[in-house]
Amino acid sequence: MVQIPNPPPPEPSAARSVPTSADVARLAGVSRATVSYVLNNTGAVRISEPTRRRVREAARELGYVPHAAARSLRAGHSRMVLMPAPSFPAGPLYSRFLSGLQRALGRLDYTVVQYGTVGVHGDEAARAWAELRPVAVLAPGSDLGPQGVEILKRSGARAVVTLGPEAVEGAHALLTDQEGVGRGATRHLYDRGRRRIGVVVPAERGLDVFSAPRLDGARQAVAGTDATVTELPLRYEEGDAARLAARWRPLGLDAVFAYNDEYAMLLMRALQDEGLDIPGDAAVIGADDLMLGRLLRPRLSTVHLELPAGRDLAALVDRAVHDPGAAPERHMVLGATVVHRESS
Repeated sequence: MVQIPNPPPPEPSAARSVPTSADVARLAGVSRATVSYVLNNTGAVRISEPTRRRVREAARELGYVPHAAARSLRAGHSRMVLMPAPSFPAGPLYSRFLSGLQRALGRLDYTVVQYGTVGVHGDEAARAWAELRPVAVLAPGSDLGPQGVEILKRSGARAVVTLGPEAVEGAHALLTDQEGVGRGATRHLYDRGRRRIGVVVPAERGLDVFSAPRLDGARQAVAGTDATVTELPLRYEEGDAARLAARWRPLGLDAVFAYNDEYAMLLMRALQDEGLDIPGDAAVIGADDLMLGRLLRPRLSTVHLELPAGRDLAALVDRAVHDPGAAPERHMVLGATVVHRESS
């Protein structure tokens, strides 16, 4: 076990005064109002670029930053957009989506705060979020219900947006057609001549909001045909994948939609270790179209998922903040396209 030594106590030092907007104004040779206009990105007042540059340089030199709480009091609301950390394991695709969204909101002068939700769910989570008084909340998956939306609005949230397969009453909704992902992947396997198709359902908590509709979509894809769909629970562990691969021949399956690329790569390696040929003995398809899937041999077939651009969602948040009484918007945002490669 590595121990981290305790550092010696710091020497007492004289308290440093916190710089104020008045200090910035004196150094830049402008009024405090001008400092406020420049540092709060106020567009209603015309200020020359040299003056703006002088104010920013003075603030940098003094180490001054505007007081968020004071700014919120003046505006009547904060500029904080709260993004609760998802309760499900977030993969690379979702992480890239969140990064793009945060950049787009930043360009609109919002401050994005990600909130850890471990052990807090439903209305209890909404109350915890409301304590921070965000101007907007973007809630992933099924973390929020109608009562939670009401709690947030009563606390001053002007925009509540959910991302998931179903809309929530009172909130703007970005709807993801997870059934379509399952239908597309399974229909691809059927069209390639596969008739005994397994569908991986992750055992990890929180992923059922995506995996259940994908399984439903897979069943819809072959309804009324001579094909069968078998549900395959799987933990994201090498040992669990090896146990499933060992049962593959007795199960009599000839293909698998493995939920996403990460589970597909895990299972494909286990099947190959068991001596099965891909795609001869088992055709495999994932979802997300990760770069790593293209580096495998055989290359992994997948469902390419297109999430909304961060700027489009940021614009929705901004519209809702400026018009909190508008009717909730509903947008279908997940595009799904099958990409055929060697594994199927």
